[in-house]
Amino acid sequence: MRRPVIFKVFHVVILFTAVFVAGLEVTAAADTEVTLQGQAVQGGLLRGRAAPGTRLRLGRQVVRVSEQGNFILGFGRDAPQTVSLAVVLPTGKAYKKTISVKQRHYQIQHIDGLPSKMVTPPAERRERIRREAAKVRALRTADTDLLGVNQVFVWPAQGRVSGVYGSQRILNGVPKRPHFGLDIAAPIGTPVIAPAAGKVVLVADLYYTGHTVLIDHGHGLNSVYCHLSKVDVKQGQMVEQGQLLGGIGATGRATGPHLHWGVNWFGVRLDPQLFLSEAQS
Repeated sequence: MRRPVIFKVFHVVILFTAVFVAGLEVTAAADTEVTLQGQAVQGGLLRGRAAPGTRLRLGRQVVRVSEQGNFILGFGRDAPQTVSLAVVLPTGKAYKKTISVKQRHYQIQHIDGLPSKMVTPPAERRERIRREAAKVRALRTADTDLLGVNQVFVWPAQGRVSGVYGSQRILNGVPKRPHFGLDIAAPIGTPVIAPAAGKVVLVADLYYTGHTVLIDHGHGLNSVYCHLSKVDVKQGQMVEQGQLLGGIGATGRATGPHLHWGVNWFGVRLDPQLFLSEAQS
């Protein structure tokens, strides 16, 4: 017996509705495949997850997504209140995700009585400074799959915090660029350890930072240890979290024995203290 026409129409309507609803569910699921953990803040790092194969870009920076779907984003000292993350899902769906960035206020630090050469470098040293800066910048473009990025950072040295991230330094009355790191004052020789695993990509004696070690932790995250009195690692060496890197010193343009510890996401300078806050949370 033939089915009534009305039954066929009803069946088609139900089928169309089911397909439409399923399509909405797929789209909603796709939109939630990029998730962020925590709140973005100036100088901070944000961790996230996405479906493997997702392509991300923050500004001009391509963001690596691991095989497990993990990624990180870094926000500079003066990052705007909102930034846009470009997303292309494995399905081909493309959209932009707006991220709100918490704003901060920074200290003004006056340091007077410095020798003039520590405020303005001699002309004969400027080519060396330019060459060294270019070398460090190039090393910070590395985007490797090292896993130290997934560890919670620990303090690299014990001592008194004598300088904080983001503070504007005025040397002998001359405004200089902000301080992009954390200074830890301690006696010469105080141990400096790796706060997370990684690869030593630079061991050098640089004009400003003296005996310097730069470590790649993966996904564009790298850290630097400056003014060391001695270095106990070699360039190209893999290090574990807690491994000895060297000792606190006063080499380079330092006013006294301390460790300058800096953390970068590619060329974006981050606040090391926020990594320590992550360890305490």
